[in-house]
Amino acid sequence: MAGPGHRTRFFDHRLPSLYSGRHTVTVDHTVTGSDKVGDELLPYLEQVFEVRQPRFQLLPGDVAACYPLPGAEGEYDTLLPHITLKRPGFPWMHMLRGTREGTPWLALLVFRPGELPEDPQAVGQVTVSTAADFAARRAGEGRPPTFDPPLYDDEQELTVASIQVPGPLFTALCPTTYELGMLAHIREGGPPDAARRVGEDPPPNEWDLKAVVVSNRFPDASGLHVAHLVSLDGFEDYLDGTTPPPADGLRLVSLHSWAFTSIDDKKLGFGELAQNLAKDPEPVLRHPGLPATSDVPLALDLLRQGGTALPQDLESGEPTVGFYRGPLTAAPAHPLPQGTGVRLESAGEALVYVEDLGAYDTGYAVAFSLGRGLALADAGFRSALLAFRKSARRATRRLVAFPQLAALGERDAATGINTPVARRAFDRLLGDDGPLAAALARPGAEVRAGGRRPVPRTPAPAPVDVNQLRTVITDTSTRSVLSAAIRSELEPIHAWLTRLARLELVPLGYLIPDEQQLPPESLRFFHADAGWIRAAVDGALSVGEGHALDADLNDLARDLRSMPQFSSGVVIRSELLTNWPDLQLTAFAQNRAIAPLQVRDLGEDLRMLLYEQVVDRFAIGEPPQGLHFGLSFNHTTELRSIVRPVGAALGDFPRDGSGYRQFLRPDGHDAGYDVLDIEHRLAPALAAALSVGELSSAQFALQLVKAPLLQEFTPDPQQSAEPTEGTL
Repeated sequence: MAGPGHRTRFFDHRLPSLYSGRHTVTVDHTVTGSDKVGDELLPYLEQVFEVRQPRFQLLPGDVAACYPLPGAEGEYDTLLPHITLKRPGFPWMHMLRGTREGTPWLALLVFRPGELPEDPQAVGQVTVSTAADFAARRAGEGRPPTFDPPLYDDEQELTVASIQVPGPLFTALCPTTYELGMLAHIREGGPPDAARRVGEDPPPNEWDLKAVVVSNRFPDASGLHVAHLVSLDGFEDYLDGTTPPPADGLRLVSLHSWAFTSIDDKKLGFGELAQNLAKDPEPVLRHPGLPATSDVPLALDLLRQGGTALPQDLESGEPTVGFYRGPLTAAPAHPLPQGTGVRLESAGEALVYVEDLGAYDTGYAVAFSLGRGLALADAGFRSALLAFRKSARRATRRLVAFPQLAALGERDAATGINTPVARRAFDRLLGDDGPLAAALARPGAEVRAGGRRPVPRTPAPAPVDVNQLRTVITDTSTRSVLSAAIRSELEPIHAWLTRLARLELVPLGYLIPDEQQLPPESLRFFHADAGWIRAAVDGALSVGEGHALDADLNDLARDLRSMPQFSSGVVIRSELLTNWPDLQLTAFAQNRAIAPLQVRDLGEDLRMLLYEQVVDRFAIGEPPQGLHFGLSFNHTTELRSIVRPVGAALGDFPRDGSGYRQFLRPDGHDAGYDVLDIEHRLAPALAAALSVGELSSAQFALQLVKAPLLQEFTPDPQQSAEPTEGTL
């Protein structure tokens, strides 16, 4: 939603031109028009050759990724572990005897503690031997495969990692030959969708193709697990249940293995937490459960705005109750009665007396006092503010004394204002039209005869009146010149006020005065009250004011605050922030994603985002940790279209919400196996749901993709509370 992402395409397989093994080329001829037979002219020829591929080891760097990550801990009981290989054709370079094309010779088997005799803790322990000892059954218990062709001489001393798998366990876990084909595919991550035209399907990028092998077993809810990418070459007789494995089990080549830990922390997952946030009937920042009507409608209106009632001590010492509302409002703030251009001089001036209630609305007065207190507490800002006023006063006097400077451009006028008076007089003396140049232009005799002539004295300038200074400051024709002359002094003031206006300096208690407005596991929309922020700025600029001229100079600081103002925002308080540090938060205005002006973490589980536009939709996305396979939080998958537009969401599967347990192998769940019955249950059900006869491996993988969850929010209390799968 936040922009075009990188598309992913799935392909069924990469079949080699020739499978590994022994091949024969025969050449025969038939000759016509001669009394000699073909063999006498061109003899029959038969040539035997072999295609060799690695069958005991992966090359360094062959593994692109594993999931779950090696050594990781997490809630993996709804995920199907998988491995990604950099060589796209590797799973199909051997042809298992008696299988159809597209059947891999590899399987990814997942084991739990107590299942592998040589690795009872499921930590990844393997038996290491030479290929010769492995083939000769000297590597340990379990029947090794029957190699065809037999070991080559240069394979005898190769290092082989192997595991012993008991016969019943192998039968329970190993995919059928049909399922082997469904559990392997090729993945391509290509250019952004926006880079291709509708209907265009470019050829795959060979450099971006990778093979993926997926397990058919879900990990347990808790405990260690080990995944092994094993070779089934030579074990064809034990596939599909045709022949039971021997009593001592099978010894399988482990091409790659890794261990991980599945945990059950009893906490709600991403989907449950996001859905609970979306179920909140009042997603705006105010007291929940306010009545529709009240005997005191004005008080109710103040509470609906996001205000709260707090104890207040009057200047007379009398205790009472007043209303306070911070800069975050549940609805757009009412305009101030005195307009938008009047500045506040004191906190008392900012108090709003609500006559009908006999109480004060203290929001702006508190903002003024807060801004003043923050400024007093910051020595750097106080020093910068005094330096700014000193420079501004000097520049104003210069502009009054030399009004011609205002007619110059901003840069030239600023240079003239900041040039010392003596230096400016000396420059005039040396200028082309100055007295020195005029004297030197006269003839020598005239200069000698002229002697010394009295120079009329320039009358002393009249004292500068304060009203003149204030007029220069308030005059729009001179304000820009003054601002340009003191720009360097204004910059630190501008930076500090920017932080204040974006609420970086405002404590949480002033933003949300009552915890009931933002309870645990809640998300709230709010509007910005520009009047509250302006009151805080006025309070900060009130520090050190000596007279009315200083107050006028403060307007220069306000004028320089040209940064974008936020008009709305979202605040979220949830374990989502704690448990998912890379949480994706995206806001929309008129169906267009907008970037936040400010993101502020107010606590470990509390975050506030400010936006220049009014947010009309908000989305929380699960961190995109990659493309995985498995079930969503409600134990379903997202049914996806296999026709254009390919991958479009078609709703939950199974549609009746009964979950995936019905697609496990019979009695497998009760035995602790949790192995998918793809051939007889899952694949036919998916094909029927998509109205096709049979799915290919790429189409099957598309149905098992576990995309990051996406939960959308709107300020409308009637919003949907159902999360969907997708990426931001």
